[in-house]
Amino acid sequence: MELVTPNEIGIRFEVSEDGATYRDNAKKKAEAGRRLSGLPTLADDSGLEVPLLGGRPGVQSAYFAGREHYGDSPALVRALLAALGDAAGSSPPASFRCIAVLALPDGRIFEGEGVLTGRIAADPRGTHGFGFDPVFQLADGRRLAELTTEEKNLLSHRARALNALEVHGAFDAALSPLPDPPSRAGEGDTSRS
Repeated sequence: MELVTPNEIGIRFEVSEDGATYRDNAKKKAEAGRRLSGLPTLADDSGLEVPLLGGRPGVQSAYFAGREHYGDSPALVRALLAALGDAAGSSPPASFRCIAVLALPDGRIFEGEGVLTGRIAADPRGTHGFGFDPVFQLADGRRLAELTTEEKNLLSHRARALNALEVHGAFDAALSPLPDPPSRAGEGDTSRS
């Protein structure tokens, strides 16, 4: 199996991430890619959940600092720490959650979920990653932004969602043709003995 991006196969499309859940958004993106390409399509959606903030930013994580700051990691970190106020100093628990969806050309859909738990640190550190990574603290004290790409790819919420897809047989299904349905006695047989 070779993974390719839409751009690599000449497809350009944008899907509005307006779903109420990560699952809604991931499924919408995967099905759009499948329709346009005719190929098995993998998509995900993820976000940061902070119980102290009622689960926010959640599905709106990328826009937590306002739509005008989409993709602006420092603005996202500032908005999160401001929302936490004095509670940021107590390192409140948080988790990154990811839903990955693999949509196959025959209409089958596979889903996997991955969660990475940690805490929110008041002092950002690290230069790797994006979004809230500089303040997401792992159990060993490191921030997600301090991990190498290889380390992050082994333990992140996305890695865990992809592992869940593997456990559910999604990638094997993408490589295997759909089996023929079993025939029923007499069905389709017009000859008589």
